[in-house]
Amino acid sequence: MHSVTAAADSTPEPTTSEPWGRVDDDGTVSVREADGWRVVGQYPDGSPEEALGYFERKYADLASEVGLLEVRHRRAGASAADLRGAARTVSGKLKNAAAVGDLAALEARVAALNVQLAAESETEAVAAREAVDEAIAVRTTLVEKAEALAARDPKTVQWKQASAELAEMFDQWQAQQQSGPRLPKSTAQQLWKRFRDARATVDKHRREFYAELDSAHKVVRDQKTRLVEKAEALAPKGEDGIASYRELLDQWKSAGRAGKKVDDALWARFKAAGDALYGARIEREAAENEASVEKIAAKRELLEEAKAVADERVIAKARTLLTSIQRRWDEIGRIFPRDTERGLDDSLRKIETALRTREDADWKSNNPETKARANDMTRQLTDAIEKLEEELEAAKKSGDKRAITAATDALEARRTWLKALGG
Repeated sequence: MHSVTAAADSTPEPTTSEPWGRVDDDGTVSVREADGWRVVGQYPDGSPEEALGYFERKYADLASEVGLLEVRHRRAGASAADLRGAARTVSGKLKNAAAVGDLAALEARVAALNVQLAAESETEAVAAREAVDEAIAVRTTLVEKAEALAARDPKTVQWKQASAELAEMFDQWQAQQQSGPRLPKSTAQQLWKRFRDARATVDKHRREFYAELDSAHKVVRDQKTRLVEKAEALAPKGEDGIASYRELLDQWKSAGRAGKKVDDALWARFKAAGDALYGARIEREAAENEASVEKIAAKRELLEEAKAVADERVIAKARTLLTSIQRRWDEIGRIFPRDTERGLDDSLRKIETALRTREDADWKSNNPETKARANDMTRQLTDAIEKLEEELEAAKKSGDKRAITAATDALEARRTWLKALGG
């Protein structure tokens, strides 16, 4: 019988000098354990060293598996539940393993790892329950949003935005299913049924809304098509058709919408019909403006000539000059554009107003009746002043201060009136 000390790889060296394995003369190999020697197999066709080396390699493989399990635990790359499953597999291999080495040390390491994994599994279970609760809350929120959208009046919904929102909710739901925690089957089915029903209701409302909208659009499209045809029929009238076109435009504005593409196409035709009418007006106005260039220049020359009206001191001559200018002004006729005409007329009107003001003032000052009234008032004031002067002299002689004051004030007032009348 041969005994050989077995290499233990990453396990500690035994505390005794006794070897871990032995080989009998018939090639039977045994491993030393706490309660004695246990046969692990036979290797009859080789030397004792070869036989023992074979079973030592078996031990090294087991030690590698234990080490790899510990490394995976340290790196935290796998869940405690997965590692516990791997540890059970390794423990099964270690039990009565056909290997030579310190199997008890490997079992102790696995047992110590299992203690840590048990505690971590409980923490993971709590986290898993919390993750499930959170996932249920997220999906419930998605369900409630979808149900709220389904409960809205279809006529108040902005369907383009609502469709995008519902599509985003569905994407979030799928992301939850793919990457989120697995929910209890009954809860998952109940939430999905609510979400699916809400989506179906929203889809039904959307189809009904657009079907009704299409019907309304058809009515508006037909109405606007008739308006376009009427507008295009005005083309032979030219500028004279603008009034009728404006009435059609009012009807267009109150007709409603026929869908963007249809509306844009019909509006392009309707506007082109109007542009043709207004184009005729523009051409006419352009011709009138061109014909008015010389007239404008002529009226500006008359305005320069009219400046002499204000400088003429003799009002009768000023009136004669202005009358001559007005006659020639009227002979020139209307000019375009109208804004230019109004500006020129306003300038001439200011000269007319200034002369009329002078004439009014002159008439008032030379009116016989006015003069007679002024002369009569002058005489009355003169008599009153003479009388007040006598009263003032008498008051001064008598020393009556109140009479002096009253006579002085009255005399001053009448002298002021007389002065105003030119006396």
